[in-house]
Amino acid sequence: MDGTLTPDVELKRLLYFLSTHEASDLHIKFGYSPYVRVGGHLRKLELPPIATSDEVKKMITPFVPGDRLGEFEKNGSLDFAATGDTGDRFRINMFLSKGEVTVAIRRVQAKILNYDDLTLPKIYNDVIGKTTEGLILVCGVTGSGKSSTLAAMLEHINQHRSLHIVTIEDPIEFSFQGKKSIISQREIGTDTPDFASALRVVVRQDPDCILIGEMRDRETMLAAIQAAETGHLVLGSLHCANVELSFSRILEFFDRSEHTFIRSSLASSLKAIMCQRLVPGIEDGSRFPATEVLLVNSVVKSKIIREEDEDMSAILHQCREEGMRDYTHSLCELVEQQLILREVAMDYAPSREVLSSALKGIDSAASSIISRVR
Repeated sequence: MDGTLTPDVELKRLLYFLSTHEASDLHIKFGYSPYVRVGGHLRKLELPPIATSDEVKKMITPFVPGDRLGEFEKNGSLDFAATGDTGDRFRINMFLSKGEVTVAIRRVQAKILNYDDLTLPKIYNDVIGKTTEGLILVCGVTGSGKSSTLAAMLEHINQHRSLHIVTIEDPIEFSFQGKKSIISQREIGTDTPDFASALRVVVRQDPDCILIGEMRDRETMLAAIQAAETGHLVLGSLHCANVELSFSRILEFFDRSEHTFIRSSLASSLKAIMCQRLVPGIEDGSRFPATEVLLVNSVVKSKIIREEDEDMSAILHQCREEGMRDYTHSLCELVEQQLILREVAMDYAPSREVLSSALKGIDSAASSIISRVR
């Protein structure tokens, strides 16, 4: 690193680089040069390796809010957020690796994007526009854009409905300004000690809509279901790859003896599950969301109660007219819109054979249209 600059200024320069080069992540680790992730690919910066773990700590300590450094020293990890010189927000995790301080930073754009900006299908707008109570889950693996999608949903509510929205986040990523709605954002570690504590009192805060940043344990999941059952609109994210797996992921939080009760509660409270994964686009560095959307109708409710989760994939395919969609359908659309390459779509397809057959259908339809024009 440049010895003429203090470590915290070096980090500010790296954050500025993230913003100006549209990078998503920054990794800072003793013995390594800084690495950034651009377009989904990790790249080493042409900078000297960081000499000591103490230098990493000096870089990040000025950004740690309040007295939370003690929390890091106690637990060995800490999540928080910071704002850079460009106005972008950064979600920061500092943790110990073999006793050495290590930092992973995720850039969150300051601007809250809408559904069109995010290339999300119309059903996202329809669901959030029509749903007044119940549970909506946004699912995906790390880095799949869940936070941006939830932010778009909240901003849609903010612009069109007069509600009190309470968010519980670890940390706060997007900063909202109230328009038609009142928005109270609560950060773990700063405004409340943990999710469980925040959720125990949230209904006393007169919320109409509750955003839970991540469903990560039994208490959080149960509180979300109960709030949805009592007339609140609850939005949350869940770490899983697809609709079918989301049910097993939820049930993992609970003892086997509770599964019948939880399935019954989900059948009455769950409104939609929206899964997504980011797929590399044709243009260098671009990525687009392939999506899978389950809307909870009477058939889905019956399947949930009867523990027939394996049938959800077929329902997604059969109920497209209702707005449901599966990854194969979504990948076909992205290929047809010339946003992603066929070979890339194949790499991300749940079944290469099924996608290949679906793409042949698109080719046949296109050939028929061309023939009629001629």
